[in-house]
Amino acid sequence: MSSKTFTLSDDLHAYLLSVSVHEPDVLRRLRDATAALPNARMQISVEQGQFLRLLIELIGAKKTLEVGTFTGYSALCVALALPAEGRIVACDVSEEFTNVGRPFWKEAGVADKIDLRLAPATETLTALLENENAAGTFDFAFIDADKPNYETYYEHALRLVRPGGLIAIDNTLWSGRVADPNVTDEDTLALRALNANLHADERVTLSLVPIGDGLTLARRRT
Repeated sequence: MSSKTFTLSDDLHAYLLSVSVHEPDVLRRLRDATAALPNARMQISVEQGQFLRLLIELIGAKKTLEVGTFTGYSALCVALALPAEGRIVACDVSEEFTNVGRPFWKEAGVADKIDLRLAPATETLTALLENENAAGTFDFAFIDADKPNYETYYEHALRLVRPGGLIAIDNTLWSGRVADPNVTDEDTLALRALNANLHADERVTLSLVPIGDGLTLARRRT
């Protein structure tokens, strides 16, 4: 028993993967393709991808939102966990990176579940609220994009998910930089402010899970 979460050694992390992760081959190959890119560090970890799949199954999600798709690994994780009628609205600005994932979506038979919208996410989220009457219709939202806009993405997502819906926000531990007052770059300051605001937000039930680079779960109360 331990009174606090501990940091995983490389050996313990390898053990965790060996006894926990069941990664379909199509996901593994997309992860390998992403690893060859210069921005591969933007990829979520394999255990985090599996955790997202579990969350989708636990809450019975059918309609989901993703802000920041990169090469589409997280979108594929979610799509594989969704029922046949499930759908994802995926927001990104890079055709180059999302094109890496498209063949894998098709191979996995889930391309029709993923509605990829290539535009600034704030525009897509605003359109969902104002033009598509989508407020309160999503079961789940995953935010993993540019950090200075996290607060805006969160507020939009909170309006888009239904009561009882879940928002997952990535990178909220930021390799520990959020806890170092000497680190004052724009991304860190944005995440630090978001974490403080979320902690005080009575609209949600909150838990920051130390998986990957920190994953905050916020369940909309009403």
